[in-house]
Amino acid sequence: MKRKSVIFLGDGMADEPLAELGNRTPLQVARTPYMDKIALNGRNGTLLTLPDGFPTSSDVANMSVLGGDLATELCGRGPLEAASQGIKTGPDDVIFRVNLTTVDADGILRDFSGGHIAQADAEETIALLNEKLGSDKIRFYPGVSYRNLLVLSGPEFSTQVAYDKPDDNHGNPVAEHLPRAKAPEGEFTAALLRDLISRAAELLAGRRANGIWPWSGGKAGAIHSISERYGIRGAVVSAVDVINGLGKCMGLDAIRVPGATGYIDTDYEGKADAVLAAFKDGYDFVYVHLEATDEVSHAQDTRLKIQVIEEFDRRIIGRVMDGVAAGLAGPQTTPQNTAYCVLPDHPVPIAIGKHTRTPVPVAVWQPGVEPDAVTEYNEFSAPTGTLGHLKKDELIDLLLRG
Repeated sequence: MKRKSVIFLGDGMADEPLAELGNRTPLQVARTPYMDKIALNGRNGTLLTLPDGFPTSSDVANMSVLGGDLATELCGRGPLEAASQGIKTGPDDVIFRVNLTTVDADGILRDFSGGHIAQADAEETIALLNEKLGSDKIRFYPGVSYRNLLVLSGPEFSTQVAYDKPDDNHGNPVAEHLPRAKAPEGEFTAALLRDLISRAAELLAGRRANGIWPWSGGKAGAIHSISERYGIRGAVVSAVDVINGLGKCMGLDAIRVPGATGYIDTDYEGKADAVLAAFKDGYDFVYVHLEATDEVSHAQDTRLKIQVIEEFDRRIIGRVMDGVAAGLAGPQTTPQNTAYCVLPDHPVPIAIGKHTRTPVPVAVWQPGVEPDAVTEYNEFSAPTGTLGHLKKDELIDLLLRG
């Protein structure tokens, strides 16, 4: 039977030791029997997902996990999220991710998610922005909660705009982190973005989500297809547009789970069942992504991070592994031909609430492959395994070709 593979990706799951946890990480403290089972029966190591010279953002990290060539294929979050939504863009369109944010009376960023704004409220806010600030060249599009898009249409707009990440700037003055030109051709676009930020603040005054933060802009580009490279049929299961869009651009079908929210109230079981159904429907590879671990890490909530890691382990990873063992993924998917991989895309240490470039722990269980001596999955045991320190497309090659 054809080999099956699944990657369980806990966004921002890796961390650093915390004094409050006895100098252990949340991953070390959390009860993770299924992640530990993958480590015990497999091989372990690390993967560099955020190399120097690239933004410390999830589009970069997840593209690294999937083996993308960052130097030639990285295009920014905006185009990926537009692809997820099926928004048609042209060669002169520059697409930015836009966070709905909460800014206090002193101009300090207090919440990069606008209080995890409800979907209906986000859509109403985007409609208002379009009504008051939009034009035939400026268009806002709603996404999931605070994660939205801005499309600038016309040859006068440029991708040569430097930006700061909103989730890196809690407690900082917004005025010190505005878009700015990287080159003369970016001056017009950067100035327009600054003007939109100012006008949006006036328009949204009095609301909890009272600001916008455009960032990670780019144009749609060519990204290689995983499905074509490895001769497989693949899918992605995620709540957020950046991951679904990345998957679609890399030849993976985006499987939508109605109850997937991108936060701690997501439908864990629905995601796991989508993986089992995909294998039953003939998919060879599934990339299942959990956003909630990243969100609680940015919020610097240790208790919630441990809780979400445990729920990821039990309600997604465990449900998939037990489902495969019980035959729920169809007769062509069995424990004897199914490989499991677990990792984060990047660390988000609770102490700082920001992404770091530290290589992430990886565990890969491939039936018939001799395991190493690692017995549990965490940031300190994984680097002692036999996989060593992986980079670029070495992990995806190991899973889908090796």
